[in-house]
Amino acid sequence: MQPRVAVFEADAPLQCGVTLPDARLVYATYGTLNEARDNAVVFPTRYGGSHEDNPPLIGEGLALDPSRYFVVVPNMLGNGVSSSPSNTEPPHDRGRFPQTTIHDNVMLQHRLLTEELGVRRLALAVGWSMGGQQAYHWAAHFPELVPRLAVLCGAARTAPHTHVFLEGMAAALTADGDFADGDYTAPPERGLRAIARAWAGWGYSQQWWREHRYRELGFESVEDYLSRSWEAMMLGRDANDLVSMIRTWQAADVGANERFGGDYESAMRAITAAAVIMPGQTDLYFPPEDSAAEVALLRNGRQVTIPSIWGHYAGGARTDADLRLIDQTLKDLLAVTAPWTGRPVCARGGG
Repeated sequence: MQPRVAVFEADAPLQCGVTLPDARLVYATYGTLNEARDNAVVFPTRYGGSHEDNPPLIGEGLALDPSRYFVVVPNMLGNGVSSSPSNTEPPHDRGRFPQTTIHDNVMLQHRLLTEELGVRRLALAVGWSMGGQQAYHWAAHFPELVPRLAVLCGAARTAPHTHVFLEGMAAALTADGDFADGDYTAPPERGLRAIARAWAGWGYSQQWWREHRYRELGFESVEDYLSRSWEAMMLGRDANDLVSMIRTWQAADVGANERFGGDYESAMRAITAAAVIMPGQTDLYFPPEDSAAEVALLRNGRQVTIPSIWGHYAGGARTDADLRLIDQTLKDLLAVTAPWTGRPVCARGGG
């Protein structure tokens, strides 16, 4: 099924104190909102991703079946599709684009779903990576709207180790003199190639590299993969957009807002949804140990660890085994009609 792509525009007051005028929130929808207006699924995008990257988990016969659910995929601010440094007019263009947070994104998304689309209650908030961070915020801030939560290789707040990893990525990109504090006249290619090669080592597990799994993707060697995949991907993106999304990721914390006053644990306990948190066993960004600490704070949380060597990309369902596990877990979650609890689970399969 082809999605319907549309734009929601509204002035967006941001946590940094700036109001982004006529902010553009580009979103895709699959399926139809039912008469009760309660079959919506919000499925936000990840770092560097757009609405075009979420379909592997959306389709006939899958948990997110458009014949049953109204799936809304909002593009994150800064991703180059919604309002971003690369597509915003002065005075908020390029390196002057204001700092945005996960909270800012979810507040704008909430306006889209409730004011523009008329959603009364969600069936599920779900996301991978930064999309999972957004799903967590949805559940904490709007518990009356979110009966179910699924987080795929994501976190409720960014851990110090991940913050440092991201700082290294930003440094690799902005160290290129051509970056010019964001006022470059041509893409800073050296910086884009540098962040590509630096990031590549973090996406997958050590075992993935040891087993030369890039060959399954059609690449002959590490160098072939780095140059034709990672470098090509980063060279196709805007440097300011990449930095903007990094800063959003670094600032992620469900408690960092007026409602919770910086109290992370209170924000976690405000989540009433039946929640399944699915870390990747070999994820270097959001390890299972971090997820276990989060689940311990949830009222109705359960952990299902994806036993995959695909590292962070296990959450993106890059293999059939990972897709089957994620999809079945989502089906089980969508079947829940009462609060549930459970011990952490490491499911069989993966690879």
